[in-house]
Amino acid sequence: MENKTILLVEDEENISNVIKAYLIKEGFNVITAENGLKALELFNNEKIHLIILDLMLPKLSGEKVCTTIRATSDIPIIMLTAKVDEDDKIEGLSIGADDYVTKPFSPRELVSRVIALLRRSYRESSPLAEKLIFNDGDLEINMNKMIVKKRGKILPITPNEFKLLASLLTNPGQVFSRDQLIEMSFGYDYNGYNRTIDTYVKNIRLKIENNPKKPQYIITVYGAGYKFGGM
Repeated sequence: MENKTILLVEDEENISNVIKAYLIKEGFNVITAENGLKALELFNNEKIHLIILDLMLPKLSGEKVCTTIRATSDIPIIMLTAKVDEDDKIEGLSIGADDYVTKPFSPRELVSRVIALLRRSYRESSPLAEKLIFNDGDLEINMNKMIVKKRGKILPITPNEFKLLASLLTNPGQVFSRDQLIEMSFGYDYNGYNRTIDTYVKNIRLKIENNPKKPQYIITVYGAGYKFGGM
């Protein structure tokens, strides 16, 4: 996530400072605004990749900031607010937010959501080639049609298995934890346990690997997670 710039719009200085510190620790550039008008000014004059937007802001509400930005841009927006009612969340999502975090919140969770949303958003804007072929045709993956072939034979891959495989393919060689793979593949609201990822990986290996006990495509990085090794 190097060189990604986050616009943090929060009028409570102590909260802003904590979030900023966590984001900088993860390698993000952070620009802050303490009111809605300043947020729009920065958005119009800086290269921003994602916005964390408080709703209860001076000068111009977060809702108004969101609708104004959405009129011209599909930049990822995470709403950050003390409004906890379900109707408030529905309203926030309906006016264009991509995610909704209520106060009090965990800064680590917020950063995880930022990372996951950036991966989803910018992966979709720069898709992989339609067809990927590995090891002289040993494995062939059609990203648009969700078809996986092993030595020319179509494999019975389930939708969730394909989503997980596609997430690993998006960043070959990069290690992802179980929680990251859940968010990337199924979304933050996925209700399964993170160990479910192990089951999916086992099933995929049985289908695509020549020797599932010595995998060459989905590699386990012990203590960290999984990566795609079929580069």
